[in-house]
Amino acid sequence: MSKDFGRPPQAEENQELVRQRLAETGGASGARETLTVEWRGVPLHVEVINMPVASLYYNPGTHRVRAQRSYDPVRDRQLDGDPWSTGSQAYLHHLLKALPADPSKEDPDYQVLRESLQEFKQTDPGLITRDGVLVNGNTRRAALAELGVAHIRVGVLPDSCTWADVDAVELSLQLRRDHRREYSYVNRLLAIDEQFSLGRQPADIARDFRIRTATCEQDLWILTCLRDLIERSRDGDVALRLLDFEDHQEKLRELHRRYVKESAVSRENADLLKESRLAAILLGFSKTDVRLIEPDFKARYLDKRLPEELKPATAASAVAIPGLGRTVAAADPKVGAAKALTDSVLRAKAIEGAAEGVTAHRLTTATTTFRVAREAVERALEPAGRDARVRKRKQAASDRINDACQDLEEGVTDLVMSRASRSVDEEALDEALIKLRDTLGKLAVQCARSISEPGEGTAWLLEAMRQRE
Repeated sequence: MSKDFGRPPQAEENQELVRQRLAETGGASGARETLTVEWRGVPLHVEVINMPVASLYYNPGTHRVRAQRSYDPVRDRQLDGDPWSTGSQAYLHHLLKALPADPSKEDPDYQVLRESLQEFKQTDPGLITRDGVLVNGNTRRAALAELGVAHIRVGVLPDSCTWADVDAVELSLQLRRDHRREYSYVNRLLAIDEQFSLGRQPADIARDFRIRTATCEQDLWILTCLRDLIERSRDGDVALRLLDFEDHQEKLRELHRRYVKESAVSRENADLLKESRLAAILLGFSKTDVRLIEPDFKARYLDKRLPEELKPATAASAVAIPGLGRTVAAADPKVGAAKALTDSVLRAKAIEGAAEGVTAHRLTTATTTFRVAREAVERALEPAGRDARVRKRKQAASDRINDACQDLEEGVTDLVMSRASRSVDEEALDEALIKLRDTLGKLAVQCARSISEPGEGTAWLLEAMRQRE
């Protein structure tokens, strides 16, 4: 449900100025500039006018900085309470310029936009309500204000525009293929989740966002996972924020794919994999390092390298149900231990990232926990990496033979098609089959040397080569 932020203080003045400039544009000779937007399900051509940059307001509900608003909780609360105040608008101005993953820094993409506007002027119009609230062009307005440009070209939405229309139009403009500056990763997740919360089906949302339905479902799963991590990271008044996960898009997507695959075989192993990989992601390991983590990573490599203070106490085997006098089996102790480690890392990371309100003792303890956990995982990844390389070498021969079988199956199809068109090159085919025979002979020799107890496939190959000899 879209939030109603009310009307800004200069709404009446802006409405009168918009009316005057629309009238001037309508009465002028020559071609008039228009902007096409999707309005309540159909295309709408709106007039473009010039408006004073200083008269327009940033949209407090813009999806572009939805996750980043939590960067400063005090200013975020002020923005919720009075979105049109000077302080709230200044906070939006700061976030629109900021790097999504770290709002304390300026986004290089914003710098590029500002330089482009300075050199080439404004090429595409923004979009406003008649009250002067920017629906599209918030970042451009920020850059033009910094450059000292007095006016901005904007299309004007109909007078009946509501806050639900503002959200829908902003989203439709963002999803156009020619849009230059995309939402950050987490803000895109939030936009998808907002549509899902309105009761829309993933297939419909996926069509609008121009992604596959499976990708939409994956994004919803990831956002649910992130929200759970935030709750688990809460330590008093300190917790992680969604913007803390901006740089982990590919790692989280790989985690989901691997989790789904593992869940089809064992839910327990899937949960072990999930917790261990989440801990590694939070500790800042690279995508290639995270890939080395399998369900047995903690038990096989990590536990022996963890200090005692990071090892949880033995979990109870049963949990009592209050008021019923009955017990149920507790969660798998191995999964519980993995979650406990991840929770320790989550809380330590949240305390380390807290801007204020954290005592020196808490900060020191959290920093030590984070460092010790990272060192332990780093040491565990070394043997895990060696074993992974060994497994890869062991599987290399079978993988190549499977690839060759696929090529042979395609060759059968090609042979059928060439026979139908009477275009078989019999001499070339004969030479290729002789090469295949010789290669199979070499493979049989190595199988005889390497495999002590031949299976059905190996026995067939060895027998076939013996018969040939």
